[in-house]
Amino acid sequence: MPAKRGRPAGNAADGDNKEKIIRAVVALIKKDGAGTLTVRQVCKTADVSIGTFYHYFQNKDDLLMYFVREESFAKIELWTPLTDFAGRITELYMYLVRKYQKLGRAFMCKFYTTDNMALSAYLCSENNAFLQGTVMARCQQEAELARQQAILRLDIDTFQLSQDICTIVKGCVFEYNLTNEKMDLEGTLRRILERYIAGYMK
Repeated sequence: MPAKRGRPAGNAADGDNKEKIIRAVVALIKKDGAGTLTVRQVCKTADVSIGTFYHYFQNKDDLLMYFVREESFAKIELWTPLTDFAGRITELYMYLVRKYQKLGRAFMCKFYTTDNMALSAYLCSENNAFLQGTVMARCQQEAELARQQAILRLDIDTFQLSQDICTIVKGCVFEYNLTNEKMDLEGTLRRILERYIAGYMK
């Protein structure tokens, strides 16, 4: 998160206005989607000044990145053993997915769109490496460990494997939304990952 700029308006405790902004964004995304969101619209809905907004966020994309980079996935503790690689990666991604599930299907449907440029930036890669702290970077790290411990084949491309896994997760989330949340998302994700990863196991 970038350093704070300026001073928050009013006498609200530090963080109160930030929560108002986040709640306003969730409501606006559910209503109109992430692509049409504007800073002015967020401030009006949250009843905060433009200056207060820029105290917490650099711009709209920085605000949207809050929902995917609220915390670093490098620090997430996973309980599934590495030997159960498909289960461990399912646990990793479900940590992120459950956060979106709490925000509701309307949010999930309208956040994961091609109009959300912040999400596109989050999912990008450079020189066969993902952005540090992202769920994809952690997935690749887990794959590297599994390869080193001879759980996965030594000849695999862990970057490509992690990209494919990310694509599988996005497909499952999309199907989950299409079925109006009736699909067993975690069970389906694990089943598909087990079948896909089986070809890469030692």
